[in-house]
Amino acid sequence: MKHIVILGDGMADHPVERLGGKTLLEYARPEYINMLARNGRTGRLITVPEGYQPGSEVANTAIMGYNLDEVYEGRGPLEAASIGYEMQPDDLALRCNIITLSDGKIRNHHGGHLTTEEGDILIKYLNDHLGNDRVKFITGIQYRHLLIIKGGNKHIVCSPPHDHPNEEWKPLLVKPEQTATETDCTNRNSCSTCTADGNRKLSAEETATLINNLIIASQELLTLHPFNKNRAQQANSIWPWSGGYRPRMATLQEMYPQVKRGSVISAVDLIRGIGKYAGLRRIIVEGATGLANTNYEGKAEAAINALASGDDFVFLHVEASDEAGHDGDLDLKLKTIDYLDKRIVKPIYEKALEWTDDPVCIAILPDHPTPVEIRTHVSEPVPFLIWHPGIQPDNVEYFDESSCVTGHYGLLKLTEFMNEFMKINKTI
Repeated sequence: MKHIVILGDGMADHPVERLGGKTLLEYARPEYINMLARNGRTGRLITVPEGYQPGSEVANTAIMGYNLDEVYEGRGPLEAASIGYEMQPDDLALRCNIITLSDGKIRNHHGGHLTTEEGDILIKYLNDHLGNDRVKFITGIQYRHLLIIKGGNKHIVCSPPHDHPNEEWKPLLVKPEQTATETDCTNRNSCSTCTADGNRKLSAEETATLINNLIIASQELLTLHPFNKNRAQQANSIWPWSGGYRPRMATLQEMYPQVKRGSVISAVDLIRGIGKYAGLRRIIVEGATGLANTNYEGKAEAAINALASGDDFVFLHVEASDEAGHDGDLDLKLKTIDYLDKRIVKPIYEKALEWTDDPVCIAILPDHPTPVEIRTHVSEPVPFLIWHPGIQPDNVEYFDESSCVTGHYGLLKLTEFMNEFMKINKTI
């Protein structure tokens, strides 16, 4: 049996007064997702371990079956893997957003939804002016880029910009962890005080100071760049966060014998990076943007072709609902749920019905809620469904945050989802 996970990033939500007290999934009632819920089995999943921030890097890694305590190193290393940067043992890799500041506050986490081409211009400009033997800026996708610090210390406290819309930015600058020490070499190749190329390893306090100086210097440089002239949402600051060292992860093939070959489909570097460490092929879909205007049909076709050509596991990730939630755009988030339903779930389900000799098991879930009225991730259980031809359904009629409470699977935690999903391995 083949397996596909269809993940609507940030799709879950809270009850919204404007929708009569319903959540967006309750209000939208997506036709094909609800049909699969009625004909399959449902439950809820805790995707964020206690003590972790409810970020997509945490939730998606857990959903894919990994113990975060063993493998987690932050977003930076995952995105480095996705864009092909081979991290060295002494590298600290951080996600580096380009954001919009005004009146002393973070106005958005995306610089006005930069294109990759626009982001590349700005990142190369910053690297030309701020890069050196210790500091390197590397282009990623859209507003999501990479900052490498040779000999940097990961024991720092960073604030994800999407968690702090309309808040003052200065109190959110990087700080050393209270327990960090200058000699802390956790997960480093040695306890030497120098990197392989001769740079002295930095303490957590020195790393925080360096990053904060880069943030302030970037504001001066980006404000002067011609790109920002007459632009309503100026891309006028970097914001590095979620740093770590190179992780050590087993592949899905090593963890689950059922997976002989698999693929990851996403517009987001972070998810591609998880996929790379998980041993999955990264399928790049033309026109995939990570926004509501993404190429839904192209993603669905890529998943269908991957399953038809020999893959037995596909992880299909769609970012659009999360971005709409961060922007507080209720109408757009409702549309993204409908788009996922009709333009991805429908064609994949219809094709799955044709593969009677090698049936397909479909799972659908968010990674975390991104409620439109608070515009940030929250650590709460998410609904999920599992369907395959011949499955004995439970009594749940709808796919939403409250209905799935009574589902067959009850409340699963972290790696339990993937374990249950991969148990379904019969030929019918």
